[in-house]
Amino acid sequence: MDFERAREDNWEFRVEHKDIWIYSAKMKNSAVHGFKGIIEFPVSLRRLISLFHDTGNYRRWVHQLASLRVLEKGDNLEYVIHQIINTPWPFPKREMIVRTALDTEGENGIAVTMKAEPDYIPAKPGYFRIRETYGKWVFEPLENDVVRITFLMYVDPGKDVPPPMSNTAMFEVPFYSLQNLRNLAFDSSYNPPYPQEVDEYISISEA
Repeated sequence: MDFERAREDNWEFRVEHKDIWIYSAKMKNSAVHGFKGIIEFPVSLRRLISLFHDTGNYRRWVHQLASLRVLEKGDNLEYVIHQIINTPWPFPKREMIVRTALDTEGENGIAVTMKAEPDYIPAKPGYFRIRETYGKWVFEPLENDVVRITFLMYVDPGKDVPPPMSNTAMFEVPFYSLQNLRNLAFDSSYNPPYPQEVDEYISISEA
């Protein structure tokens, strides 16, 4: 899958709404498109990292997330996460297992990468196991304590979902996830703890 190339030069602008920009890209050997969402708002990198490590509250911002549990927590900032994703009737809910990692991006950015681990555990009856998905969250500090957040992802939902339906529905994922993420980051009553182990691998300055 030519996801890296799509990240660079194959994105087509689709819509801007509430200061969130949505793009899509055709992917090699697939009728299902990749998507990209971009948002900018004032927030510290440490708060974003805290929010992303607070897996117990993912349902507050990840669009259509029904449930999430951590299957593995590695010593090098890697997680294996099991997710159940809501789908419209008559399609069964999607079951997705991804390995995530935290790394640097560019000169002063941070990236959270995601890649499918479809055979990590046996499939659950009544759900459809997604076998191909990968993506990245990129946090890029700008001026005036603003961070640009870019969400890129490709998900093949399965042959039972027509690609046109999948491509239309995928526009909702980056928009609502980014909108919810911004709302949660601005919520002064929400204060997830910062994972101190991050400082052992990546230097993150306060914004």
